[in-house]
Amino acid sequence: MEQQKRSYSQTRALLAITKASFKAIFANPASIFFSLMFPIIFVLIFGAFGSGGGITYRIALEKPLDTTDFFYKGLLRVPGVKIIHYADTIQRRKDLIKGRLTAILDIDRVMDSTDKPHYQVKVRSTTASANTVFTFMPALDLVKLQLEKALNDNYVNYVEIGELQMETVRRYRQIDFILPGQLGFSILFSTLFGIAFTFYGLREQLVLKRFYASPINKLNILLGIGVSRLFFQLLSVIVLLLFGHFALNFTLQNGVLTFFEIIFMTIEMLFLLMGVGLIFSSIVKSDTSIPLLINLFGFPQMMLSGTFFPIEVFPKWLQEICRILPLTQYNDAVRKISFEGLHITDCLKEIGIMGAWIAVTYIILSRVLKWE
Repeated sequence: MEQQKRSYSQTRALLAITKASFKAIFANPASIFFSLMFPIIFVLIFGAFGSGGGITYRIALEKPLDTTDFFYKGLLRVPGVKIIHYADTIQRRKDLIKGRLTAILDIDRVMDSTDKPHYQVKVRSTTASANTVFTFMPALDLVKLQLEKALNDNYVNYVEIGELQMETVRRYRQIDFILPGQLGFSILFSTLFGIAFTFYGLREQLVLKRFYASPINKLNILLGIGVSRLFFQLLSVIVLLLFGHFALNFTLQNGVLTFFEIIFMTIEMLFLLMGVGLIFSSIVKSDTSIPLLINLFGFPQMMLSGTFFPIEVFPKWLQEICRILPLTQYNDAVRKISFEGLHITDCLKEIGIMGAWIAVTYIILSRVLKWE
């Protein structure tokens, strides 16, 4: 008997559990098809929504302008114009490069001897906003005409609009925002549902109890189940990345290196979600409670983590909450790596926050994990 214990191979046991878990996953081809195709369908749908609707002109001001000023109020009367105020010029620059801003207006105002204002307006934009800035310029001319008519019926030149200054930058497509969010959305729910229901089912069928009574290390049991799910989710991420890049021109700024750096961030996120799924499967008393817990954890992140729209649309206090969510960190890191061409070393803040979530998750898991 002692000889049998010495010859028992933990590695072979781990590989056997992993192999069995893979077979269980691939036993249902229909679920695999929809797991891979569902995110692609979402990308196509939301990408189409992003290119439709009325035109919105997001305008930033180089220098503050009184909100009671003629020119300021004239801008706001233009259909679709929204004036964005920035405390951080670096963020303003990033939004301009990504096409989130139509233009930056540099407005100089001088009062003449009759106490009427004269304006010099400089307009800066980038090729990323070419689809909106060229329709905004005629609207700006209309503001000029309306203001001059209000000030003087003789049309004195109260407003001088300079030539549009266009900077050539990489085009920031809708897919460059949508796809990272869909990656996060896909792995969030697929991993949580897959891990939670799989582990709960194994526990209820007493399979885990039998494993626990065997010589196999408990960690290897969890790894065998988790690794198979992790690789399956990585497969869906790879399919989505390749489809996005080759079919929809999703930007991989540094090519293959960018691809593998996104995979690295995905593995960290999957490791976190695996722990959360195991917690849910351990604390519920019936499988009908699992979807409720998953939605309580996942739905706020789906809405508040920049999955479908930037978190900047929320109030400042809510943005601070958004920035501590793990899915926000994943989405931000993938967008930085893919479009901005940054590297893993430039995403240490995102990695650190996700690491803190992982630490808390597995501390909780160590206290609540049930084998039977």
